[in-house]
Amino acid sequence: MVQQTAGADPYFPANGDARYRVHRYELALDYRPGPNRLSGTARINAIAGRAPLAEFQLNLADFRVGRLRVDGRAPHYTHRGGRLRIRPAKPIRAGAAFTVEVHWSGNPKPVRSPWGGLGWEELTDGALVASQPVGAPSWYPCNDRPADKASYQISITTPSAYSVVAGGRLLTRTTKASTTTWVYEQSAPTSSYLVGLSIGKYQTVLLGDPGLGGVPQAGHIPAHLLTEFSRDFARQPAMMELFEELFGPYPFGEYAVVVTEEELDVPVEAQGLSLFGANHADGARGSERLVAHELAHQWFGNSVSIADWRHIWLNEGFAKYAEWLWSERSGGRSAQALAGVAHRKLASMPQDLRLGDPGRKSMFDDRLYERGGLVLHAVRCVLGDDAFFRMLRAWAALHRGGAVTSAAFAAHVARYSAEPLDELFSSWLHETALPALPSPSAAIPARPPYPPRNA
Repeated sequence: MVQQTAGADPYFPANGDARYRVHRYELALDYRPGPNRLSGTARINAIAGRAPLAEFQLNLADFRVGRLRVDGRAPHYTHRGGRLRIRPAKPIRAGAAFTVEVHWSGNPKPVRSPWGGLGWEELTDGALVASQPVGAPSWYPCNDRPADKASYQISITTPSAYSVVAGGRLLTRTTKASTTTWVYEQSAPTSSYLVGLSIGKYQTVLLGDPGLGGVPQAGHIPAHLLTEFSRDFARQPAMMELFEELFGPYPFGEYAVVVTEEELDVPVEAQGLSLFGANHADGARGSERLVAHELAHQWFGNSVSIADWRHIWLNEGFAKYAEWLWSERSGGRSAQALAGVAHRKLASMPQDLRLGDPGRKSMFDDRLYERGGLVLHAVRCVLGDDAFFRMLRAWAALHRGGAVTSAAFAAHVARYSAEPLDELFSSWLHETALPALPSPSAAIPARPPYPPRNA
């Protein structure tokens, strides 16, 4: 179920177009790392909304646009400021399916944002895509709004010395002369910012044995980091098993992690894929909580996405709480202890963050992550473990492939509670003052059982 916002995203009004939705993207790309040259063709299958479309827009950064067609006919278009405004030769009927074909080329680079460059990043030897929240147009034309989710097929041709890793299933890998073409399919509905991609010289290893019906997990890493990686990510299969127990079945067909040659400030989640820097592979499990955080995003943030960026705590708060659950279930500190640490940290910081609508400047504030985790802990303390985890599994199942709001989550939680929770959500989400640290109920064990056998 997708809860679309009616108009432009309040934080990024220049991104996305609510007048239509995309069903599928088919991207055929050719990338040459040396000159950092990208050329591509996109076939975009879309459906008009409730009103006829006399014109619509895609987001695309500063590339040269070649051939452009709507249902096979040349439209009038302008391309300025990252917006590709298209006026079809004939208006598209309300509710009608239509197809857009775009050819583009140029030197990809990150798009500017309040957090620095986002999207396609040229590395010393390869490239990396980290698009959250508005970097997707740095490399392909898209309806760049998180609730507009589509399936993807991505074909990428590069020199054969490079590996290409994208979210989804690798359909084919074909080598001709000095180039190799990689074709990936992501059939699950995917937000534009969650289309991940990495091009580099990697060694591929399998993580654990998924067995029959299990989730295949692969790591793609520089060969010289193999020893560190094998320790730092050794417990990821146990995390997968635990999160499937707590959150329900893994929502995609496979999961890949990439470690780049270069350092990254923070890891980046994409759909079916997480991207880490070389600094996250220290051989001492120094970033293990981040391994859990990025994996949890596959349920919360990727499969269950947000209707617009005001609700980002539903991504980050859930992933933060998954860190605490992993710690609790793997012999580390309990969620209650970690909630206490987070609460003391927040109490020493300014009390001016409104979690349910933090504003664009604060949507990646550390306080949003910690306070978001505390919301989940407060709900758990009220519901008790049995109802809390039933609630989480139902939330992930009901909204699989969809997009949600804070109000939808509050209404969902209320169905599992014997007492009204309006005050709880009001104080944690809509007021800036920090509520008191929640106290666990008798229905939360002081030391939950350890995670599955291979931890």
